[in-house]
Amino acid sequence: MSDFVSSGWALFVAVTTVLSLVACIALLVIASRRRVMADDNTTGHVWDADLRELNNPLPRWWMWLFVATVVFSAVYLAFYPGLGSNAGSLKWTSQGQFESEQARALERMESVYAKYRAMTPEQLMADGSAMAIGQRLYLNQCSQCHGSDARGSKGFPNLADADWLGDGTHEYVAKVIKEGRNGVMPPMAAAVGTSEDVRNVANYVLSLSGSPHNAAAAQLGKPRFGTCAACHGLDGKGNKAIGAPNLTDRIWLHGWGEQAVVNAITNGINNAMPAQGRLLTPDQVQVLSAYVLSLSRPTAVAAAK
Repeated sequence: MSDFVSSGWALFVAVTTVLSLVACIALLVIASRRRVMADDNTTGHVWDADLRELNNPLPRWWMWLFVATVVFSAVYLAFYPGLGSNAGSLKWTSQGQFESEQARALERMESVYAKYRAMTPEQLMADGSAMAIGQRLYLNQCSQCHGSDARGSKGFPNLADADWLGDGTHEYVAKVIKEGRNGVMPPMAAAVGTSEDVRNVANYVLSLSGSPHNAAAAQLGKPRFGTCAACHGLDGKGNKAIGAPNLTDRIWLHGWGEQAVVNAITNGINNAMPAQGRLLTPDQVQVLSAYVLSLSRPTAVAAAK
């Protein structure tokens, strides 16, 4: 009932439920009455010349089964929520049951995670059992966006390379997993100038990474790039402190080519990763972040083993 803002809906549901139970009993009483309709115990209805409908009473086992279902419904409503906003005598909620089951699961896993708390990220990455748990956590929480192979797709970063918008440490990865991240680039077309200026800047951006571009347009766009330098730096190498991408490499998160860069400058970008801290315990975040780091450090992990 939390979806309804008016208490009137709770009253409506409660009244409808009670009336439904009363209607079921009334229907049973009416149906159980036997009226003599003809001398031969038929209703008088005849089909195909000789097929007659008998006026027999309802079987008693069927009647008592019907009564039992109504009684069961009434008892259920007394113990569990069902009458509008009434919580029932047991005060049961699906959220409460979920939290109880989650607490029991965490209690069973306590002994498993206890040995990982004192481990460094490097030790975790070298521990096969820790990485097996991290892989399962990744598949449950992260693969929907980053892919089962962690290579991402357009708009979703590749976690298997060594390119990080932040510093790429275990602490950074754990913080992003726990708190989420919102990468925002505001629309900059108005600040850059005309649509032609935007295309010139886009070509200059492409030139920074040695990507195919229009050299003449890039030269014209270079002076206008100062508008972008506040975040990406005069050399275009980005700023990890604010998560501004390095424009001198060939890693393109939101598409490659002149039109993709023009779209980014014109429309801006708002890329959000939801926080997972509410869904994962600190121990799980620690193991998961070590697993994510291991994806971009296969050589170091192999050496540690």
